[in-house]
Amino acid sequence: MELRQLHHFVAAARMEHFTRAARKLNVAQSALSASIRALEDELSAQLFVRTTRKVRLTASGQAFLSKAEKVLFSVEEARDAVRAVEQGQAGRLTIGSVQSLPAFLQLPTVLAKFHGLYSQVEISLVQASALNLLDKLERGELDLAFLPAFDARRGIETRLVACEELVLVCSRQANFFSGDAVDLQQLTAVPFVDFENDLGTRTLIDRAFADALVDRRVIFEVSDLGTLLNLVEQKLGVALVPQSVARSRQDTLKSYVVSDVDLCWEIVVASRGQMSRTASIAQFLDLLPMDGLG
Repeated sequence: MELRQLHHFVAAARMEHFTRAARKLNVAQSALSASIRALEDELSAQLFVRTTRKVRLTASGQAFLSKAEKVLFSVEEARDAVRAVEQGQAGRLTIGSVQSLPAFLQLPTVLAKFHGLYSQVEISLVQASALNLLDKLERGELDLAFLPAFDARRGIETRLVACEELVLVCSRQANFFSGDAVDLQQLTAVPFVDFENDLGTRTLIDRAFADALVDRRVIFEVSDLGTLLNLVEQKLGVALVPQSVARSRQDTLKSYVVSDVDLCWEIVVASRGQMSRTASIAQFLDLLPMDGLG
């Protein structure tokens, strides 16, 4: 049984005339008649009573008509659903993000804007470490992921969305340093507050100290930015944070430029290759400015 046969049958049933039905469907009457005969043979039932002037449904035809129309309606619904997804008007978009994104990256603002434009697209957001996000992205569990820049992975594309210099902060009541700049060697003797491994800026900072062959002492490891800043404000250690974060706490924290190393926290949005890119993914990416969010 083919959809073409159902279309032929419904048209003939509603118009009660094979010739007019064929004309409406733009097919030859002989083709329509043959299609309906094949349908009757498959069902082992006569669907029409045929006369020279018109046709009318048999009892079996009446029963089959309602089912055939439901099938055609469901098929059209399915086509509409696929069309909406292909055009980015419906579907699902799953986004991942590292925890404790800094203030300069306003992801919720972009999510709200996207929802306002494409309200029928279901958006979900998950937070995890950068490594977990990449694994989920590769397995197809995420469409997009916001995370610090990373070494290239096959099949994963990235786009820079934000970059900000890291500065050292400490409590205004602390007396760790003088002046307004420090170098990495000065930081070997001070206690650090930092994120847990693979969270936030931890990997970037660890790599900078390792490349400079300088040791540091991390005494507090946390999973969120608020706790990190609160510990620093209590004079329990120093931390390296984006400039915008330091500015947001300038009443309680002093900041210092790190003079001997370029510490820029680059945030990228990662996605699988073009073959996996849906219209919704493309539309979301179009909302992102090239140099940051907000």
